[in-house]
Amino acid sequence: MLVALPVSRLAAQTTSNYDPHELFGPYFFRGDGNEVRSASGQPGPKYWQNRADYVIRATLNEQDTTISGEVTISYTNNSPDKLDFLWLQLDQNLFRPDSRGAATTPVSGDRFDVKGFSKGGYHIEQVEVTYDAKSYAVTPVISDARMLVKLQAPVKAGGDKIKVRVKYSFAIPVYGADRMGRLASKNGIVYELAQWYPRMCVYDDVESWNTLPYMGLGEFYCEYGNFDYYLTAPASMTVVASGDLQNPQEVLTAREIERLAKARKSDTAVMIVKPEEVGQASSRPKTTGTLTWHFKMDDTRDVSWAASTAFIWDAAKVNLPSGRPAIAQSAYPIESAGKDRYGRSTEYLKRSIEIYSDLYFEYPWNSAVSVAGVALGMEYPGIIFCKSDLTNGQLWGDVTHEIGHNWFPMLVGSNERRFMWQDEGLNTFINQFSTRGFNNGEYFHGFNSQFMFRIFSKEKDPLMTPPEAMNLNGYGAYYYKTAAALNLLRDVVVDSSRFDYAFREYIRRWAFKHPQPDDFFRTMNSAMGENLEWFWKEWFFTIDKLDQAVTAVKYVDGDSTKGALITLENLDKMAMPVIVKISDAAGRSEVIKLPVDIWERGSNWTFKYPSVTKLTAVELDPDHVLPDENRVNNIWKGE
Repeated sequence: MLVALPVSRLAAQTTSNYDPHELFGPYFFRGDGNEVRSASGQPGPKYWQNRADYVIRATLNEQDTTISGEVTISYTNNSPDKLDFLWLQLDQNLFRPDSRGAATTPVSGDRFDVKGFSKGGYHIEQVEVTYDAKSYAVTPVISDARMLVKLQAPVKAGGDKIKVRVKYSFAIPVYGADRMGRLASKNGIVYELAQWYPRMCVYDDVESWNTLPYMGLGEFYCEYGNFDYYLTAPASMTVVASGDLQNPQEVLTAREIERLAKARKSDTAVMIVKPEEVGQASSRPKTTGTLTWHFKMDDTRDVSWAASTAFIWDAAKVNLPSGRPAIAQSAYPIESAGKDRYGRSTEYLKRSIEIYSDLYFEYPWNSAVSVAGVALGMEYPGIIFCKSDLTNGQLWGDVTHEIGHNWFPMLVGSNERRFMWQDEGLNTFINQFSTRGFNNGEYFHGFNSQFMFRIFSKEKDPLMTPPEAMNLNGYGAYYYKTAAALNLLRDVVVDSSRFDYAFREYIRRWAFKHPQPDDFFRTMNSAMGENLEWFWKEWFFTIDKLDQAVTAVKYVDGDSTKGALITLENLDKMAMPVIVKISDAAGRSEVIKLPVDIWERGSNWTFKYPSVTKLTAVELDPDHVLPDENRVNNIWKGE
């Protein structure tokens, strides 16, 4: 069939760096869909993941600032492989003076400042394995922050079980890589305890054993299971933790139990321990010796806790869509009290959970706690650590971000140690919606795309770069570039209704599971009905830049009443849809949107605009929503 070439297509100019074949080329995904991970982005009919259930007994020894404990891990091998050995994570070994993390910390230090200290790291006293009703001792092989447990008989595939019991202790660092540690306050030390027990490495269908060591920036990848744990601390301390307190009658006073019951029915914070009660004998069941706090948390990948004699404690109910009862709590020293400080922490926590639950997926646990301490901001299932001196909007931002992590990656359990954008970036994206919805937008000042573009415009590492290979001054791109990309996808490339549906579908599909990046990309493609490989490629796998330009405006037959031919050029490697504002001599203006498809065959595109009079201006991206690197060439001015 004879085909006429469209006269609106112009030859690509040599001044452009753009290559449509590179961007829109096939074979984006690393592999085909299979029975474990479907081509549609959902778990396949034979999807599997292993399980780790924990019973932990640990003691906080304040005299020498150590934790000593025993963890029993009931491990289920649901994989199709027999396992001749097991790998465990020993994250506290980051703080050994000879750790990889200490060796790779710059001389100038950084936010995580992993320098190690003489008493740092785990002391493993005993490892015992129980399999097929027989127990035997194991001499573990410890390599940095990992521990190899060799088995006498393999754990069989398809649901076989084994138990590993480890007795251990470690010294609590003062500043635990900005994730845990000790904060001195007027009324005592605030202990934030995280990475506080040996835990299973993940064995999955992509990497087998995931044994990347903990080195500071890269966070965590954990199996799901049930946690039953007992925390022994000085009786003068208040303990808050992930999950549900099982023995309030043993560790709380009758007055505190009564106040907690009131808080569970109150939309405003109820004081459980008031400022004037901190340190008073009446605030504790006893003041000498120790108390053991018993907590449980099901279907979680981790648990953490905090303890102090200094805690003011308040709480309020959380209104979940299903009506299931839940509670938000805050624990903080007197230095952090006040209506501009942690006096509103529970309000911030409660409303964040309610907003995220309404928008995305109901918060799956019954309790959440915000703790003021040494960590700038760190997240764990059901508990978050925020810097003790934050105020107003800073505190709101920290609380809503850290509890947002309970959706990514605590609920949707991605591999943070390999793909930091998949938790930090997705979380930063949803934070804007909680901020917009909180208290009529009290702290919402719009989504500053241009600020985010400036953050990552000079970076040299793509988002798919593993955290430990990322420039330590540039890892903000994980947060901001991801959020900016998703905003543009939602608002410019497709539309909010399709995007929101697909995004919720991703959460629903992968709740309590282990998605890979391809699972996210495939789900978004299939649920939105768009082939977005070009978008994922340029935003996540490259550091390509965008430069759209207006290169010519001509009238048909030289007559402005017959229409205008407007020529655009894509000068750099990134492509995006085009937003054009056209103004004419009669004072009219119109915004036209052209899809990214115009760039599939080349770097130039000419389209006809039905003008009836002379044009006075043609401007690309008039509202500056795109990351255009050179705005000088975005505007054409008529005579």
